[in-house]
Amino acid sequence: MKPQVKRQGNGTRSATTRREFLQAAAAAAGAWTMATANLPAQSTVDSSRADWVDAHAHVWSGDTARYPLRTGLTRQQMILPSFMPEELLDKSGRCGVRRIVLIQISYYGSDNACMLDAMRANPGVFSGVARIDGDPRPRETMLRLARQGIRGIRIVSEKQPADRWLQGPEMAAIWRSAAENRLTLCALCGPDYFRALDAMCRKFPETTLALDHLGRVGFERSIREDDVRNLCALAVHKKVCVKVSGFYAMGRRQPPYLDLAPLIRRLFEAFGPQRLLWGSDSPFQMMPPHRYRDSIELVRDRLDFLSADDRQWLLRKTAERLFF
Repeated sequence: MKPQVKRQGNGTRSATTRREFLQAAAAAAGAWTMATANLPAQSTVDSSRADWVDAHAHVWSGDTARYPLRTGLTRQQMILPSFMPEELLDKSGRCGVRRIVLIQISYYGSDNACMLDAMRANPGVFSGVARIDGDPRPRETMLRLARQGIRGIRIVSEKQPADRWLQGPEMAAIWRSAAENRLTLCALCGPDYFRALDAMCRKFPETTLALDHLGRVGFERSIREDDVRNLCALAVHKKVCVKVSGFYAMGRRQPPYLDLAPLIRRLFEAFGPQRLLWGSDSPFQMMPPHRYRDSIELVRDRLDFLSADDRQWLLRKTAERLFF
């Protein structure tokens, strides 16, 4: 999920919107520094001994000859020229994160080569969630990707009508094959699509589904009670999970993100800790005034309704069960 993103007709991101985001983030950095100058350190965790799992992050290369960009996308439209695995591992490792679920970045469309190469170069460190948009033979492709270590498939609503997004034989094959191959479907969508997800979960109850970024409640509009209630209602499906991620783009969009605590608590009460999993959404979480550390500290140190065992589920065990 990207902050304040507008999409062009071809599905790519507007470069102007990205510049506006970066300019606004830089302007806010000074205010954030002053506001948190006296914030006490919360963490008592020895990061050198921690074993957390980041359930949502992206990497991409600046080598567009080796990894061509999707049709219609230019270098100027990328939020950063590159974000390499080494950069991600440096930031995450300082916070005790030892394993990471890589999510296929939209810059490459359904060409998952860059992500697969990062996984092969770092065995046991990275898991992966691929994209297979528009694949005419999704079952065969998903089986092949599963053999290469992929543990999830991302489905994205984009601007599709809610009543048509998940329709058609190809999408049915994806949901069925996900269950057959023990792959988790990761849905990037907002509250307007919860009803469509509910219908598919009823049709394919054996398919595991994880909603990205708190279901994007509070992303394009304020946090509404109806949206929260409808998201929590999906907990009736025992294979539905929610990623507790994307804090930089929701609510007040200011560290330490405590304004999101009531929403997370509602989800905790509905889904329980074993169906919630934390993710950073790096590198977007690293854009000033945000830091990688800000994201993990909200769950690890600041949500006082979580027990030590709850935190183990949100920060490791749930992601471990689904993706490793």
